[in-house]
Amino acid sequence: MVTLEDVARHAGVSLATASRVLNGSTRQVGIELRDRVRRAAVELGYRTNVAAQTLARGASNVIGLVVHDLADPYFAVLADGAMRAADAHGHMVMVGTTHRDPGREIDYVSTLNAQRVRAVLIAGSRVSDASVTARLRAELDRYRDAGGRVACVGQDLLGVSTVAPANREGAADLARALAALGHTRFAVLAGPADLVTAADRSAGFTAALAELGLPRPEVIHGSFDRDGGHAAVQEVSDDVTCVFAVNDVMAVGAVAALRERGTGVPGDLSVAGFDDIATLRDLVPHLTTVRLPLAAMGARAVELALAEEDEPRVVRVEGEVVLRESVQRV
Repeated sequence: MVTLEDVARHAGVSLATASRVLNGSTRQVGIELRDRVRRAAVELGYRTNVAAQTLARGASNVIGLVVHDLADPYFAVLADGAMRAADAHGHMVMVGTTHRDPGREIDYVSTLNAQRVRAVLIAGSRVSDASVTARLRAELDRYRDAGGRVACVGQDLLGVSTVAPANREGAADLARALAALGHTRFAVLAGPADLVTAADRSAGFTAALAELGLPRPEVIHGSFDRDGGHAAVQEVSDDVTCVFAVNDVMAVGAVAALRERGTGVPGDLSVAGFDDIATLRDLVPHLTTVRLPLAAMGARAVELALAEEDEPRVVRVEGEVVLRESVQRV
């Protein structure tokens, strides 16, 4: 079967341009390019997909948002930002939660394709299994071939427009800030070893310590949630003065565990996180972290998905170190 991608390649144009010509988009394409695409379609025997025409004309006003865990404040704020941006464009957002199962993520994209939603947003870290990423990318390509639009919040690994937080750089900046307070012995509550976000943050933090000539931190893996931080911090050695949890939810769990055993934060052990989720306002002591503009990231993903640009764009988002009372000078 001849695909839209085959036609685009034969005509020497982008997939988006071929889709606009053959699937009824309202976006205009120059006469020369339009003729090249139509000629290539005839030469290859391509048949227009009616469902793709429906999508390209924007008949659906639904955007599908696929997240790992809506109970996690990180994804809740991202979703809220996406919903507000979608509403401004007259679109609705339908949210699916994968519970961090990559297979469910792929299934959601397939289902959203069948439902002919206007666009799909994928929010969350990739896993280190290249075959899983390839399967998701293939499913997204099928959806895009049918005229759908896609954007991602996370790593630039899916061949689509992406809002990419600077995880390594943010963690490295945090390590330097903590070292400037006199800390030399660190532990990293590193999350799952196969989660790219967790691995990038752990690697960035560790690399910055090495550049400063400080000892390699203890690295303790666990689940990427409150319970993971609660369990992991109990394995930290006595000589450690500062703990970095690779997300704020893990840091909250770590602080709770330390409080339960009578360890003072920051009097006995300093704790830092990453993300600056809204619920930190109620945590005592207030948590040192790396702030990401989560709502703005969700909104930017919507803008990228609806832009209908010819080539995918990558928007880098820098983090900001925020020093608070959970860390003290030593």
